[in-house]
Amino acid sequence: MLKQARANILEAIGNTPLVKLNRIGAGLKADIYVKCEYMNPGGSMKDRMTLNLVDQAEVRGDLQPGGTIIEATSGNTGAGLAMIAAVRGYQCVFVMPDKMSEEKIASLRAFGARVVVCPAAVEPDDPRSYYSVAKRLCDETPNSFYANQYHNPDNPGGHYLSTGPELWEQTDGEIDVFVAGMGTGGTMAGVGRYLREHKPEVRLVGVDPVGSLYYDYVKHQRLTKAFTYMVEGIGEDFLPSTFDASLLDDIVRVDDKECFLTARELVRLEGLYAGGSSGAAVAGAVKYARERDRRENIVVLLPDGAAKYLSKVFNDEWLRENGFLEQSPGLGTVGDLLRQPRTELITARADERVRDVIKTMTTHGISQLPVFDGDRLLGVVSEVALLRHLATGEYSPGATVASLVDDDYASVEPGTSIESLQKMLADTRLAMVFDGSRLTGLVTKIDLIEYLARQAV
Repeated sequence: MLKQARANILEAIGNTPLVKLNRIGAGLKADIYVKCEYMNPGGSMKDRMTLNLVDQAEVRGDLQPGGTIIEATSGNTGAGLAMIAAVRGYQCVFVMPDKMSEEKIASLRAFGARVVVCPAAVEPDDPRSYYSVAKRLCDETPNSFYANQYHNPDNPGGHYLSTGPELWEQTDGEIDVFVAGMGTGGTMAGVGRYLREHKPEVRLVGVDPVGSLYYDYVKHQRLTKAFTYMVEGIGEDFLPSTFDASLLDDIVRVDDKECFLTARELVRLEGLYAGGSSGAAVAGAVKYARERDRRENIVVLLPDGAAKYLSKVFNDEWLRENGFLEQSPGLGTVGDLLRQPRTELITARADERVRDVIKTMTTHGISQLPVFDGDRLLGVVSEVALLRHLATGEYSPGATVASLVDDDYASVEPGTSIESLQKMLADTRLAMVFDGSRLTGLVTKIDLIEYLARQAV
C-alpha cells in the first residue's frame, strides 16, 4: 500500500481546518474562527459521531455482519452512516422529515439507502413522526440496529474523543468561547465536556432557531410549545437525552432569515461553502460577540456544506417566495409593537384563587394572564381554562390557579420580527416578550392586528 494513502475513506474523517472570519463580524472586538466540519468526507460533523457510534455498536455486538442500520435523521447523520455502511457492508434505512432538501434525500439514495419521508409538523410521539416510524421499522426489520442519535451516549462520545481534542490542539488552548447550533445536543455535550476538563473557564454557547424549545428551556427553565421553522439540522421539539443543559453558559436565538442570509454571506464574503445551520451558528456567534463587546477568541462549528441546500438557501426564487429576500424594511419588530400605546402588564401568582384571577381579568378586560411562582414563570392561564374549570362543576372558585396553567404560548424578544411573530401566533394564543430573563410584555392576535392596521394607515 502507498505510504501516503488511506486504507479507506473513513480514515479521512477529522482534521478539518480552523479558519478566521475577516469580513463577517468586522468591527467586533472578538476574533471569530470557524471549524470547517463540512470538509469531512461525508460532508458534515456527523461523520465523527457516526463512526464512534458504529464502532461501539460493533464492539457490543449490537450491529452484526450484514445488518441494517436504521435511523431518524435530518440528513447528515444518515450521510455519515451511509458512508460507513458502504465501507463495512451494511444496509441502511433512513427516515426523514419532509422539510429537508431534495439534495439530502438524493445523496442518501446515491449510497443505496432506502429513504422514508414523514411529515414534520406532527408531535414527536405521533405514529407518523420520523422518530416513531424509525423505531417501528427497526422492530419490523430482522438483524437491524437503531442508531438512535438522540439518546445514544456514543453521539457526544464521538465529539469528546475527536472534535474536542482537535479544537484544543488547533487553538493551543487559547479558546475562550465555543459556539455551536443545538440539534441533538451531542456536539456541545462532547466538545463542551472535553474543553471544560482542560479549561474550566471556557464559555459554551448554544444557538437555537426561533420555533425550537431549547432557548426557553435554557433561559427560563420551562418547556414551551415548539413551532415550525425552516432551517434544517438544528433545533428540536423535544429534549434528547444527549442534550446537557448544565454545560451551557448561554444560548442565542436566531430566526430563519438570519440563518439563510448569513449562510450566503459565508460563501460570498469568506469563501466558506457552508449551509443553513452554519449560517445559524455564525449569526448567533456575531450576536453574542456584539453583546459581550470584549476581546476574546470565539470558535464556531460549521456543521455542513452548501451543496445540500442549493435548491433552497442558495436559490433566490425559493428565498423570495418565503419572504427572506424582500427589499422592503419589513413590518418592524416586537419592540416596535410594544412601543405603541398599551395597557400595563398584569400577572398572577400561582397561589391566587380562581375567583380572584377572574376578578382581575374582568376588571382589566383581558383574556389571559402570565402566572408566576415567585420569580419563575409557570405559564399562562386563559379564560378558556377558567371556563372549563368551572363548567365541570367539580372545582371550586376557591381553588388555586396553579393547576390551570398551560404552555400554549410562544416566547419572543423585542428584536423578533413581526413576520416571525405572525407565523407563531397562527399556531398559538399569545406571545410572551422577554428582554433577557425579564418578562416585559404579552402580545395577542388582536394586538398584532391593531399594530398592522396602524401601519397600513
